[in-house]
Amino acid sequence: MAETPESSHKVHDDEDSDGDLKAGGRKGNGRIVVFAILSLLLLAGIITLVLYLVYRPFHPHFSVVSVAIVSLSNSSSPFNTISAAVQPTLVIRNPNSRASIRYDWIEMYVTYRNAPITSPVLLPPLIQDKDTSVAISPVLGGPAVPVSPDIVEGLAVDRSFGVVLLRLIAVGRIRYNPGPFRGRWSSLSVRCNMLVAARTGVSGPVPLLANSDCSVD
Repeated sequence: MAETPESSHKVHDDEDSDGDLKAGGRKGNGRIVVFAILSLLLLAGIITLVLYLVYRPFHPHFSVVSVAIVSLSNSSSPFNTISAAVQPTLVIRNPNSRASIRYDWIEMYVTYRNAPITSPVLLPPLIQDKDTSVAISPVLGGPAVPVSPDIVEGLAVDRSFGVVLLRLIAVGRIRYNPGPFRGRWSSLSVRCNMLVAARTGVSGPVPLLANSDCSVD
């Protein structure tokens, strides 16, 4: 039986409808996949944010609780030098209740008017548990250090008045281990002002004349 024009158009219309349904189905499935991916990314972001807020570590706290002057002298002949040995006692506190701290290395020295007056001393590695404090008392000293004439003169004047402002500098590398995670190594920079009562010729423990909390970066 020959196809009439009406039946031919109907067949073509049915084929077009089937194609539209298939194309619509593919688009719908694509939207579902995109929505699922976006939902997973959002969920991962929320989980990451929560973990960061829960395990975010804070810098350790450093404070100087006492200072002893083992030796401190200056000379202007034949060169301007300062020979010093200083023993500060520092308390290092880990304020994190969910993260331990590993100190890979710490190097300390003492400055006067921003000029180093002791050679750097390298301290041994240290692991500090969560929410704990540890005290260290390194002796920072060594050979005489060359300085400018202004430094020699300033130290002599300050010691004659019995008040000397020293600064403890510590640099190093640390890593936080929050919970089950292991952080990356990061740099440590500590500066502690130590205003001490140190007259000429006096050695041994000296009074701290001001609070010696430290700045930590």
